[in-house]
Amino acid sequence: MPRWFLSVLAVCLLWLAACAPSETNTPQVLRLGMVPFETGEELLRDIQPMIDVIEAGMGMEVIPTVAADYTGVVEAFKNQQLDVAFLSPAAYVLAAQEANVRVILKSHRDGSPNYYGAIIVRADSPIQTVADLKGKRFAFGDPLSTSGHIFARKLMLEAGLNPERDLEKFIYAGSHDATILSVLNQKVDAGASYADDLDGKSSAWQRFLDPRDHHKIRVLAYTEPIPSDNICVSAEFPEALTQKLFETITAFTESEAGHALVKKLYKLDGYVAATDADYAPIRAGFQAAGIDLKASLSQPAN
Repeated sequence: MPRWFLSVLAVCLLWLAACAPSETNTPQVLRLGMVPFETGEELLRDIQPMIDVIEAGMGMEVIPTVAADYTGVVEAFKNQQLDVAFLSPAAYVLAAQEANVRVILKSHRDGSPNYYGAIIVRADSPIQTVADLKGKRFAFGDPLSTSGHIFARKLMLEAGLNPERDLEKFIYAGSHDATILSVLNQKVDAGASYADDLDGKSSAWQRFLDPRDHHKIRVLAYTEPIPSDNICVSAEFPEALTQKLFETITAFTESEAGHALVKKLYKLDGYVAATDADYAPIRAGFQAAGIDLKASLSQPAN
C-alpha cells in the first residue's frame, strides 16, 4: 500500500475521531437556575433534596444559582450560562421569547396544574374591595412574578384601578415572603402573592408566616386560575439529557418517598409533562395587564 495513501488515511481517521461525539463532549455539570420566590438562602436549603435527586439520576454535579430577580434567570439563559431552571409562568414566557428555552415539566397540586394569585390585606384592614385600594400603598412581588404582579395588575385594571395613576405608591418587594411581611408589618396597605386553592388550605402566607400570624392576613380577591410553575431547559441542552432529566424528576415525584418530600417541602404533588401551549393564558395575561414582555425586564416602581 503506497505510503502517501497511509498518510492520507491517518489524517482522515484523526479528523473523524475529532468530529465524532464522545463522552468528553457530554456536559459533566448541570447549571440549575432558580427564581427568588423566597430568600435565596431559604430557597437553596429547601431545594437541596431535589438537587440530590437530580445529581443521582443524571450522574452529574448540579450547580444551583438563585438569581437576584426573575429577569436574572432569563438573562442567564440568553448568555448560555444555564442548562435548566425552575421558572415562574411569566418568567418562562419571557425566557421562551428571548432565549428559546423549552418547557418540559409543570407542577401540579391535588391533580390541578393551576394555582391562583391573591391580593391580600391585614385582617383588620378597612379595605374591602379592589377598588378600595385607590390612594393606598401596595407591594407587588417582582416585575416578572405571575401571581405577584402580572395577574394582580390585571385584577386592578378590571376593577377600574390603574396602579400608576391610582395608588399612592407601589413597590416591588422582590419575593413572596417579603411582600407578605410588608403587609403584616403595615409597610404597605395591601400586596400580591399566591394561593394554591380558593379555600384557604394552602397559601404563601401560610407557608412563610408563623402559624400564630396566619389569621392576621385576609384575601381581598383571587385571580383566575394560573398555569403552574415549570421546569425548563436551554435551547442547547442535549435531547438525551432532557429526556433523562424528565424521567428522573417524574419517577422521583411519583414514588411514595418522593411524593411525600415534595408535598412537605414545596406543597406540590409532583410534576407532569408540559408544553408551550399550556402557557397561552400567561401571554394573554400580559396583554390584558397592559405589560409588554420586553419592557417588563426593566419595569420601574414609583
